[in-house]
Amino acid sequence: MTDTANQKTDAMEELTAMTEIAKALGSLDTESVRRVLQWAADRFGVSEEISTHQSTKSKESEQPNASETEVEGSTGTHHDIADLYAAAKPKSDPEKALVVAYWVQRSTGHDDFDAATINKELKHLGHGVGNITAALGGLITRRPQLVIQTRKAGTSQQARKRYKLTNEGLKYVDHMIQGEE
Repeated sequence: MTDTANQKTDAMEELTAMTEIAKALGSLDTESVRRVLQWAADRFGVSEEISTHQSTKSKESEQPNASETEVEGSTGTHHDIADLYAAAKPKSDPEKALVVAYWVQRSTGHDDFDAATINKELKHLGHGVGNITAALGGLITRRPQLVIQTRKAGTSQQARKRYKLTNEGLKYVDHMIQGEE
């Protein structure tokens, strides 16, 4: 077999492996994916290579932990997520999700977020919701929309979805923080 034929075979085998991995990890939450990938890297002896590659990233591309960042907006400065949550005083599960989504979206500098991140932060605060997807869905169906879905990874109903607060959603949380209904 020629080198070109070997390269095509290797590429096809890699593509097949990646497809199987994507299927296997598609239904897991972010933390579970991290653990599985760490196990695989350790098992196949590439942990050090991955760690070396990650440590060469520029510091500007690294994002701070969402719960430890300050958020400054039209409502003043909030030093942590608990401070913002206490100021907003959310009453319902959708409001809880909205407030934490506001924090995550503003503090990470990302335009969107996933439901697992929001629920994880709510659980850390001691205010986890029973069904985070339903809470976010309620914010999507509300008029005006406070949250929109930006992406869906996968084809199943449980596929990972990405969300974004609308301008109306940002304003709504600002009003909550100011004590306005």
